[in-house]
Amino acid sequence: MTGGHAPGASNAFDAARRALRGLVVAATVRIHRPVVGYALEEPATFLGSGFFVAPNWVLTCAHVACGGEGGEVAVVYETAPGRGVSTAPGRVVATLPDLAGDAGRTAPAGNWPAPDLALVQLTSPVVDHECVYVSERPAAYYGEGRVLYAGWTENEGRLQVMDGTLTVQGTIGGWSSDVQMRLGDNDLPYGVSGGPVIDPVRGEVIGVLKARSDHRPGGTSTGIEQLRTLRVPGERATAEHSDVYQAVFHAHDRYHRDRQRHPASRRQTWTDVQGRLGARPGRTLSPDERIQLLGRLAELPPPESTRGLLDILDSLPDFQASTPLPAPRGWRDGLGALYESASDDGALELVLDYAMRAMSAPRPFVVPSTSDAEKALWVWVWQAAQRLSARYRSGLAEQRMERLRRREEARRRSDGDEPGTLFDRPGTVLDRSGTVPGGPRPPRPGRDVAPRPGPRVPQRRIASDARVRARAVAGAARPSALVELIRRGWEPDRCDWSVSVAGPGGEAVRLHEAERTPLADLPAHLAGPLAEAFRHCDEPGRPALLQVALPHALLGLEVDAWQLPPDTEPLGAQRPVVVRCADRDRLPGEAYGAFGADGAYEGYGAYGVDAPDHFRPDRDGPDRARGRHPGDGMGDLGDMAAVDGVDGVDGVEARDGLEASVRASRDEPNDWGDVDDWGDLDGRDDLEEERRARWRWLHAHRARAEVLDCDEGLRKPVPSVEQLRALSHGTVPVLCRYGDLRYEDDAEALARIVLGGYGVALWRRRRGRPDAVCGEFHRGTIDEIAEPASAHHLPEAVHDLRMRLRAGRTETFWADGVALLYDDPHHPLPGAGDLLEAP
Repeated sequence: MTGGHAPGASNAFDAARRALRGLVVAATVRIHRPVVGYALEEPATFLGSGFFVAPNWVLTCAHVACGGEGGEVAVVYETAPGRGVSTAPGRVVATLPDLAGDAGRTAPAGNWPAPDLALVQLTSPVVDHECVYVSERPAAYYGEGRVLYAGWTENEGRLQVMDGTLTVQGTIGGWSSDVQMRLGDNDLPYGVSGGPVIDPVRGEVIGVLKARSDHRPGGTSTGIEQLRTLRVPGERATAEHSDVYQAVFHAHDRYHRDRQRHPASRRQTWTDVQGRLGARPGRTLSPDERIQLLGRLAELPPPESTRGLLDILDSLPDFQASTPLPAPRGWRDGLGALYESASDDGALELVLDYAMRAMSAPRPFVVPSTSDAEKALWVWVWQAAQRLSARYRSGLAEQRMERLRRREEARRRSDGDEPGTLFDRPGTVLDRSGTVPGGPRPPRPGRDVAPRPGPRVPQRRIASDARVRARAVAGAARPSALVELIRRGWEPDRCDWSVSVAGPGGEAVRLHEAERTPLADLPAHLAGPLAEAFRHCDEPGRPALLQVALPHALLGLEVDAWQLPPDTEPLGAQRPVVVRCADRDRLPGEAYGAFGADGAYEGYGAYGVDAPDHFRPDRDGPDRARGRHPGDGMGDLGDMAAVDGVDGVDGVEARDGLEASVRASRDEPNDWGDVDDWGDLDGRDDLEEERRARWRWLHAHRARAEVLDCDEGLRKPVPSVEQLRALSHGTVPVLCRYGDLRYEDDAEALARIVLGGYGVALWRRRRGRPDAVCGEFHRGTIDEIAEPASAHHLPEAVHDLRMRLRAGRTETFWADGVALLYDDPHHPLPGAGDLLEAP
């Protein structure tokens, strides 16, 4: 028996509709005046509704958002039923129409004219919220039928979320650019303005509730495509976040792509529900194919302009539809415009032709990941083309080869250019012809074409990056503050510490030291001594670097979040803060049996009471065993400290040359005495040589981020030490899942990186966020690490990220909790054994 329910497809469709309703409600928020505490539960502070349109971005009505004070609001959201509500601060960054006053403040709330939209940017990162899926088709194409809606309202003195259905009864504005839909057959209570309007057949948000009718049930909604009319920046875009529209919808498309391919999450996605509803975008793509395509398009820089995008559409042989209003502005808008033109037998070819043109379109700017994004888009195109004829696939392959050929020709031409030419490299801005403004030179190829040795050339960067680089270069030979921390093996909740001023040559002058300080109280004890150290090092407008040397088991300590004294800016927002490994030379290597064949660490407990001497600072380390003094800053390759000689040389050749020099140096006499007295140190000697070679390479060339523990959201083991040593010298290891469930613990993962010979590494502390999508973190680290000319600039680059993160810049939220290991092997830490003696 069926229990009164119709069997088959109807039940499945009803279940999909219920799932859609759950996703809509989860993404719908309420907006309040910026108050604190229990006042957020009071209807008196309630302004209206909104919804997450992208990570940390809320779309609502302008008359709702501008009811706050000075453009500031509080966003209250609920991630799932029964989890309770959370609150995040936000600010209004754009309204339609744009009625900003001379002082930059938005106009007061009230009956705003159409389209009455506002974008609210959260000023602190939130990672566990749902985002709606926004249609790429204009709402004007939506015919008569029923729509879903959601919003918050007051009910019996309490604020509650509600949802329901409305009928589409026509439009206001016809085919003009400010069309609104007339909705009826249901009451719209106070407070739901700003909530989403959803196409229940395709599972897409198509509008925003604007107003309720005074004379009949229902009201009006504004089409989501009205956001295309947001102000276009007057200056040429230099980064994705230069244009709010592109920033929001690129983040939207990447979010849904990353959510769909997240292998460890059991949460139902919008794409899943759209598939269950039977949606078929453009009559040819499945919902999964569409979001994979949109996600890849969103990895590219945006179109150069609306005119450029229209030219691409006009160049498609089978595109016959009239230009929609408002005109398309982003890659997703162009895809949506194809839906009304595609015939059943040519729809896929039209989509693939469009993707090929997007792949080779002029770029307003490029970033290090652009080349990889183009490759990923090509892979999607080629896989999708397998449904089509061999003749069509052959044509696609010829287009791809022609593009690569043109790139190679441009590269060859650029190799003959004189130094000083600007090329198509990270940070460079190109004009429509592919040349750099102010010069006739062709663009340099991306990373998919290997550059040949040649002179290094300057690059054009955005102003903020230029200031960062200037500070970094100027501060390269400046003193820095140094904190050394030693965990007491027999009192693991306490530590001994010192504060010193480290000179440019590696020498250190100790200012203060203490013993048996509780770890929890460490910031309070460090405040005074660090303030004195900063006075020794800082210059006006140029805060000095802070180095914090920690045992490897404590490298995850959030030193950049310390507030000294309390209620001040975190240290990481005030100055560059890096960590160093204080016990690197006392970590047992694979040669000593500490790691198994699979790289699993077999000897932890080094800080336990059973073996406290193993990490005791009063034990002589390898430097002393070899007759070296820890402060001399020199190793076997000390005479090769100049990096200019390897500039522009292929990585393999440079590494081979360095290794040849190392082998030659072994034959020279030394003052180490009989090495056999100390055991076989060849393995550790080799690692030390590798560390120095890696450091020099990274500080003479661009670095390349390598995420070690995550593959598109899937946890994977950190490679063994030997596997890490085999990676190229230009690699900067990145840990995405630090603090998450993993195959090894966090201390072991960092120990492998240190033992692998790496002095530069980056990780983020996940803080118990197993379902968080990590695509933005992967993309951000690739671009931020590869953008500077060398690793010299990474401490300042991370500092710049932390400052922008602290300022509430949404484009940096991926970097929340990031930490940087920056451990110069040419400047060892001061000699051990001065602080701690056995009691």
